[in-house]
Amino acid sequence: MEYKDYYEILGVKRDATDAEIKSAYRKLARKYHPDVNKTKEAESKFKDINEAYEVLGDKQKRQRYDSLGANWQGGQSYTPPPGFENFGFGGGQGYQSFNFNGQDMGGFSDFFSSLFGDMMGGGRSSQGMNFGGFDFGGAQQARQSQRRRQEPPSEDLDITKTLNITAKDIFSKEPISVKYNNMERCTQCQGGGYCSNCGGTGIKTEQKSIKVKLPPEIKEGKKIRIKGEGQTDAYGRKGDLYLVIHFKDNEYEIDGYDLTKEIEITPPEAVLGAKKEIETLHGKITIKIPPKTSSGQSLRLKELGLPKKGGYGNLNAKIKIVIPKNISDKQIELYKKISES
Repeated sequence: MEYKDYYEILGVKRDATDAEIKSAYRKLARKYHPDVNKTKEAESKFKDINEAYEVLGDKQKRQRYDSLGANWQGGQSYTPPPGFENFGFGGGQGYQSFNFNGQDMGGFSDFFSSLFGDMMGGGRSSQGMNFGGFDFGGAQQARQSQRRRQEPPSEDLDITKTLNITAKDIFSKEPISVKYNNMERCTQCQGGGYCSNCGGTGIKTEQKSIKVKLPPEIKEGKKIRIKGEGQTDAYGRKGDLYLVIHFKDNEYEIDGYDLTKEIEITPPEAVLGAKKEIETLHGKITIKIPPKTSSGQSLRLKELGLPKKGGYGNLNAKIKIVIPKNISDKQIELYKKISES
C-alpha cells in the first residue's frame, strides 16, 4: 500500500500546532466540499483532507503516526508493522462495513486502516476484544494464540535491506557491522495512554546492529539471509533479515575479482613517462608510466585484485591526465611554444 503524508495533504509543517492544523483543515474542507466544488478531483481530495484531520487532529493518532518517522514521502510503498495489518470489523468485510461517528469507514484508505484499526474498535477489556460479534477473549483467545505461535512466521515479518560494501570490505574478510531500524507493534500495550515501552504510540522502533561475515565469491545482487533478525509479531514469531549486496566504492570499480582504479598524471608525465607510487589493497607499489601514455589507457597489474580460489584477480590502473591547479605563467608560455611547434 502507499504511505500517506497527512502533513503534506493539509499543507502544514510536521511541528504545526493544533490550531494551525484545524485552520488548514477548515480552509481546505470549504474549498473541496462536494456541495461547493463540482470538479472530478474534489471528492477524492475531500476524503484525503478528512482522513488527514482524523489523524492529525487527534493527539493519540498523531503521536502514533509521527512514530513512523519523518523520512517517508507520499506515494512510497509502505508495509505496516506486524500485528497492525488486516483489522476487520463486521461480517468479514473489513472497513467496508464499519461505521465510525456516522461515517462509513470505507471512506478511509488502507493505510489508515492498517495503522489505526486497533484504536477504532473500542479498546481492550478483561474479556478480550470483540470485532464484528466474534469474541477473541478468554480461552478462545489463548487457543488462537497457541496455534499462531506454532505456525511458521509470515514473510511479512522479513526485512530486506541493501548492504553497500567496498573492495576493502571484501578483501579484509572481517565481519562488517550492519545497522538497521526494526519497527514492531508494542507487545505491552495497544497504543494510547502511558507506556514505557513505546511511549503510548503502539509502535516500537528499535535500532539494531549486527556483525555479518561476507560469504566467499560475493557478487552484486547476491542475498545474504540472517535468520531470526527480522520483525517480531505479537505471538513471538520472528522473521528473517535479507541483505542485498550492492558494490559501492569511491576508489575502486569492482568487476568480479578484478578492480579498476583511476591514476592521475600530469601532461609532462604522460608525454615523457614517469614512476608513480600508488596505494593498492595489497599495499603501496611503484608503477612505471610509459612515454606517450594517453588518458583512458589502462595498465594491468596482475594479482593485485580481490581474492579468488587459487590466487587474486587483477588491478587495472586507468590513466587520467590532469592539469595542475597551481600552474605558473612560465609553464603556460612553454605550453604555448609546444603548441606553436
